[in-house]
Amino acid sequence: MVKVLETNGLVCPFPLIEAKEAIEEIQSGEELVINFDCTQGTESIPRWAAEAGHQVTNFEQLDVAAWTITVVKK
Repeated sequence: MVKVLETNGLVCPFPLIEAKEAIEEIQSGEELVINFDCTQGTESIPRWAAEAGHQVTNFEQLDVAAWTITVVKK
């Protein structure tokens, strides 16, 4: 299963806070795709995923200020 979290328009740290809540709603091995446009999220979201033991399988810039990151729950 893939859960998509749209956080475009939310200021930091809300994309990270929402990602932490969303990852609790999925099972181990499932993917959470986080779409965001908050520059700080480019550092805070991957750092949180690594510290929590989740795997980042995709991280790309979609536009000047828009990114997507895929996290697989541990």
